[in-house]
Amino acid sequence: MLVAGPNLTIDRTLTGAALRPGEVLRFDAHAGPGGKGLNVARGAQALGSEALLVALLPGHTGAAVGALIGEEGIALLGVPCGGEIRSTSVILEPDGRSTVLNEHGPAVGPREWTAYEAAVAGALRGHRALVCSGSLPPGAPADALARLTAIGREHGATAIVDANGPALSAALAGAPDLVTPNLAEAEAALGLGSGAEPVDVPHDAPARAQAAAAALCARGARAAVVTAAAAGAALARDGETTWLAAPAVRARNPIGAGDALLAGLAAALERGTALPHAVRAGMAAAGACVEDERAGRLDPARAAALLREIA
Repeated sequence: MLVAGPNLTIDRTLTGAALRPGEVLRFDAHAGPGGKGLNVARGAQALGSEALLVALLPGHTGAAVGALIGEEGIALLGVPCGGEIRSTSVILEPDGRSTVLNEHGPAVGPREWTAYEAAVAGALRGHRALVCSGSLPPGAPADALARLTAIGREHGATAIVDANGPALSAALAGAPDLVTPNLAEAEAALGLGSGAEPVDVPHDAPARAQAAAAALCARGARAAVVTAAAAGAALARDGETTWLAAPAVRARNPIGAGDALLAGLAAALERGTALPHAVRAGMAAAGACVEDERAGRLDPARAAALLREIA
């Protein structure tokens, strides 16, 4: 698969203390390259599926992050741009609460975005799926994901979009083959919420997820998967909606679970798996991901075991 994940970051995972605003705190830290697109490529590789990541590399720090990604063995096509790479801080407290501090990243100009689209188009040959994942950098066109979807369609690739807010709303105009937001993201794109994801899964999440998935299809998506954290996911396509329960897991770090789900789902579709079973494969990958303390990482053997439980 080809992963269009333009907005890379440096992830800093901080553990060991409770977050107390206004105080000076010390944490144990783990830092490394991050971003939703990179997490999808990592997950696909862990699951035995080849993935090429196309990303913007801002400035000196972008070049350094590109080198670190290469050391992981992830195939990367980097597009240089101005500015310096953003960073993301993930604070994991002893009681299990997590807080994420996201930077927007440097702005890109029209020429830089045109170069990025050209890189995606040039790399699509031989890939059956185009996965558009993560946030867009400031300055990217409002219809960036719809444009990438059109590029994928021109090259005969299945276009899968994982985005939120206005970016997701704009993507629907391009009729992507599949969209995969979480419940909060889906409802925000539909004008039904703020986009803030609650700590606990609401009791009516299955019904709301199914309604949101159907509404996303009505607005242009050919199929939609709307996830509701530990509860499961709703699948809508061809005028029908289905609820799929998630496997029972012991969560340690929920960050990156959606990326793992997308990786597992897309990898299964690449193998020719039917969409409902591909969604289950994605949920198994997500379950394995949340059991790992490192954001966005997963054990493929654990994912396989979880898939057997829910298949």
